[in-house]
Formats: sequence, structure tokens, C-alpha cells
Amino acid sequence: MFLDVNHFAQHTGWLHAPMLAYANYGVALFGLLLVAGWWLARRRGDARVMAAALWAMAGTAIAVLVAQPVNHAVAEARPWQSLPHILVLAGHSTDFSFPSDHATVAGAVTAGLLLYHRRLGIIAAVAGVVMCAARVYIGAHYPQDVAAGFALGAAVVLIGWIIARIPLTSLVRRLTATPLRPLLTAGARPLPAGPVNGQPAPSSPRSHVAG
Repeated sequence: MFLDVNHFAQHTGWLHAPMLAYANYGVALFGLLLVAGWWLARRRGDARVMAAALWAMAGTAIAVLVAQPVNHAVAEARPWQSLPHILVLAGHSTDFSFPSDHATVAGAVTAGLLLYHRRLGIIAAVAGVVMCAARVYIGAHYPQDVAAGFALGAAVVLIGWIIARIPLTSLVRRLTATPLRPLLTAGARPLPAGPVNGQPAPSSPRSHVAG
């Protein structure tokens, strides 16, 4: 599959510039999506939603850290080192190829956003698929590198949320009584979390919290 993609890249010169730009700098889009998710969670005024937004950020960073020992354990050479005659649009990086850090970020952000905001999560998923394709297109990674990275990032965030959701939600509620409150909610009342007065907390079609 990698050679098929590389062959396609050799015959689509008009795609080189945009694919290279996105492959190298598109990761910033995922940062913007996380910030947008935090801002929307702040306006929502629900402790569990804010906890999910904060975990999406922290979980992404943790996923990248988890990927590093995997990267060194597998020690897979970059495609250009094993296949010297391929087209390489990216710089000839000499670090290991598996898993892709860019794809790990994409998978983590996608999973994190889907925990509490489906629309942003879907946007991240589409952007993530394009990122994975772009990293292979420019010759920086094999398909298995980006697939593994995306899966690893998503798994770390989802498993971590199962562990962190209750203590993190409790922490968010406590922090609303501190000077950090403006970062957690735009409202004046204490943040609700889960059922309120025996009734489910209000929700919107765009925002939800898994778990």
C-alpha cells in the first residue's frame, strides 16, 4: 500500500505543496480544536463536561508520551532509509517511524472531543484521516505507522477517561471555588455534574459526556 500511495504522489505534483504543509503544520489544527472544545465546555457550565475537556488536553499529552517507548522498542526505520528510490517530500528525518506522533495526536484529540462534543469530534476525525493520509503521501511514514498512532492515541484517552472521570469531575467542582473559576465556567452558580435534584442535567444535541 505504501508504494501505491508513493506512486500516486509521484504523479500528483499539484498536491505536493498543500499535502506537505498540512502534514507538517496541520497538527496545530488539533490544538485549536481542543481550545474550542474547552471554550464551549466553559460556556456549558457542567463539571463533567469541563472535566472531559481538560482530560482531552491532558490525555493527548499523555498519549504522545506513551508513544515514545513504543517508538524506541519497535525501532522501525523511516521509509526513505529502507526504500531509497521512493519520492520523499518531507525532510529526511532519522528518528524512528512507528508509531506516528502526528497520528497519535490526531487519534487522541478525536477521542477526547468525542467524549463531550460530537461535532468537534467528527471534525477532528476527518482532519485526522487527512493527516494520516498526508504523512504517508509525503513519504514520512508507512500506513501501519499512522494507523497504530491513531489507535494508540484514541486508546490512551478513552481508557484514561474511564479512570480519571470521577476524580477529575470532583476536582473541577472544587476548583470553581478558587481563583481558577473563570477558566472553568462562564456562569456564576456552582457547576452541576450528572443528575440535579433527581433529574438528569440539561444537555444539548451538540454536547454530551461519555461515561
